[in-house]
Amino acid sequence: MKVVYNSFDGRYSDSPRVLYETYRDQYPGEHLWLADPAHLHGFPADVATVPIEGPAAVAALESADLVVANTHLEAEWTKAPGATYLQTWHGTPLKRIHHDVLWAPEGRLAELDRDVARWDHLVSPNAVSTPRLRAAFGWTGSVLETGYPRNDVLTSASAPRTRARVRKALGIPDGVTAVLYTPTWRDRDHFEPPVGGLEFAVPLDELAASLGPGFVLLPRLHYKVTHLRDAPAVEGVVDVSYHPDVAELFLAADVMVTDYSSTMFDFAATGKPMVFYAYDLEAYRDSLRGFYFDLEPVAPGPVLSRPEELLHALRTLDEGHAAHRARYRAFRRTFCSWEDGRSTERLRPVFEEAARRPRRQERFVVPRSTRTSVSKRPAITR
Repeated sequence: MKVVYNSFDGRYSDSPRVLYETYRDQYPGEHLWLADPAHLHGFPADVATVPIEGPAAVAALESADLVVANTHLEAEWTKAPGATYLQTWHGTPLKRIHHDVLWAPEGRLAELDRDVARWDHLVSPNAVSTPRLRAAFGWTGSVLETGYPRNDVLTSASAPRTRARVRKALGIPDGVTAVLYTPTWRDRDHFEPPVGGLEFAVPLDELAASLGPGFVLLPRLHYKVTHLRDAPAVEGVVDVSYHPDVAELFLAADVMVTDYSSTMFDFAATGKPMVFYAYDLEAYRDSLRGFYFDLEPVAPGPVLSRPEELLHALRTLDEGHAAHRARYRAFRRTFCSWEDGRSTERLRPVFEEAARRPRRQERFVVPRSTRTSVSKRPAITR
């Protein structure tokens, strides 16, 4: 069996990573990743990769028995007869997606619809999301309401060890409050990049200085705009935009600050405090993207719009978390019903089905010149 994986346009992360690490040995064959050269540092040495852009990626996809991706594959390729495409997707939608968005570049949605037409299964994280995903993608095929494999680690017995390992790697001492900052992207920033690069909505240097040495800020940009901005190299700020796995950061963090990112639904499985810095709420909701439901009545934490409010909320985390306890419980009941650590296992039948299928005679073998090993990878500079 040949399986080809893609996560966030060429990263080693998210639900495809968990599925790969769980099933690569149980279902032997060729397991191959599409990789962005800027993120090769996140791939282990024993993982076979090909560049995500170019003929090797197309050839790999067209010869796969099973394709596993968490977002659209934008290459032009023809799925082989009998092959399966498992689309895990990558978040519970608060903000509108695909055909439901308020704005998109001309022709963009039709281009992505070509990828949707190749899908065989679409993963849904919860019952609330299923009808929204179906409608947004115009999807009438198989929906597997299993939860996201990427979140299994959040409730696993290994979670404390992962937290300790990641905090040590990031240089976060015991007793320091780690603030994970995960703003979502603004579509126009990606399609019409701002001159001079992307500006963080939160003044990270000022916030870090005001919070002092008992805090560390961990900014993580959305994968669509990671290349547009580096976090400032200042005391108390550690840029984690290139960290391979956000679930590890959920465990390492003590609180998350976000705006409208779907990370809120994943982070809720940890039960740790959340703060919502929604400085452009009306514009984002009413003209840029749109929401499926109003954030303010259901947010499991304070919804703020000014830096001084954010500073106060971080200084008074326990009080704010306690004040939103009932709302937090309701949020988890609605959106985290499948976060039981078994989402990966619920997707096993997809791999079993692909493994039972007779192998096709003509197989694509990745040329040695396109395979990548850690020893030959260039250093990643930011």
